[in-house]
Amino acid sequence: MYTPTRRQFLAGSALSVAALAGCSSSESTGTPAGPLGGVELAGDAVASGFRAPVDVTAPSPGEYFVADQFGQVSYVESAGASPAVAADLTDRMAEPGGEKGLLGIALHPESDGSGRMYVRYSAPLRERMPSNYSHTFVLSEFQLSGGRLDEESERVLLEIPEPQANHNAGAIGFGPDGYLYVAVGDGGGGNDQGRGHVDDWYDAVEGGNGQDVTENLLGSLLRIDVDGGESDATTSEGEGGRPYGIPEDNPLVGEPGLDEHYAWGFRNPWRFSFGPDGRLFVADVGQASYEEINVVERGGNYGWNVREGAHCFRSEECPTTGPDGDPLVDPIIEYPHQGDGITGVSVIGGHVYDGGDIPRLQGRYVFADYVAEGELFVATEGEDGWSLSSVPISGIGPRVLSFGRTPAGELLVCSTGDSGGAVHRVRATDATPE
Repeated sequence: MYTPTRRQFLAGSALSVAALAGCSSSESTGTPAGPLGGVELAGDAVASGFRAPVDVTAPSPGEYFVADQFGQVSYVESAGASPAVAADLTDRMAEPGGEKGLLGIALHPESDGSGRMYVRYSAPLRERMPSNYSHTFVLSEFQLSGGRLDEESERVLLEIPEPQANHNAGAIGFGPDGYLYVAVGDGGGGNDQGRGHVDDWYDAVEGGNGQDVTENLLGSLLRIDVDGGESDATTSEGEGGRPYGIPEDNPLVGEPGLDEHYAWGFRNPWRFSFGPDGRLFVADVGQASYEEINVVERGGNYGWNVREGAHCFRSEECPTTGPDGDPLVDPIIEYPHQGDGITGVSVIGGHVYDGGDIPRLQGRYVFADYVAEGELFVATEGEDGWSLSSVPISGIGPRVLSFGRTPAGELLVCSTGDSGGAVHRVRATDATPE
């Protein structure tokens, strides 16, 4: 199957929200695609009228909050209803587009449509930050009631200087432990080097935020306690107290490094999710050759920029362990940018399916690639590891931006195309639309 390079594809696309990876592609051989027991999928729109829906959360059956990259959080009271503006944050954001914008939302576990919502967005560069940097990574808490966020209630939890405009990640979500997990990209550019990229322990590739845990929070998955913190805390990285707590079992507590780090060695972990068994699945967007899915554990090092996927990056040979002797963790699934079989250019992380409407997907990890029009990818765990297949899907836009799930475990797909963006509920084609 031919897939255009990222440059070729985006040159003909009006929307560049998921231009998440690097530049060119290289020849490689991928896992052969094949049917999954003949299952075919379709998407039924439950909410529409968006420019770029990049996240969705469903606090109760038929009820949705949708994040649009261009600055609005919308509330959909029931499937098919017209979206209502829950919050408009455009006046506090950097100009959206490319990989900047309103990138993620998460409801506090105790919220059921009211309570607290957490929002990830790109803001203008703060005066205290390096003047040659691009913008500010912001994570904030808002009070939520009656389908609306109180915009005046914003409590900024975290601000990170972003040296360049891309590799911002965007996903946030609460784990089974009640802590908030925050995906942070490596700071942009190529190769994890250049402006804003610190020196690391690996000399073959100059620079590397992904392999540094002492100088900044870039290139990592963070874990914080939003119910902790100090009342007089400042909100900028590394200054004063924190407006959040640090889980005492975070891997670097009491060790060299910044306490917020939970796992590292990531390039651009655009989306992640927790499976029914509590495992954490992180999709990390690759640069020029490979896309990858990781099962992430506390303190794990997932290789970037020593490796891209399970392969040495810009070197014929590379270490298999980090500076502490712990192994660099291989992805459970990788696929190339070019070659035979399944290919793509920007992995879009999904969910382990645990709904009841599509039995043949039960227990499988379902995800996508930004340019894989008309198909979703399915990773299946077996005795010999994980295998990768693709399944056709109709009725959704050509560019998948993210996934969500209903309270019953059914899949939601956020996608966009020439006619705009929408959120779809996934079903088998032989099932009756709801």
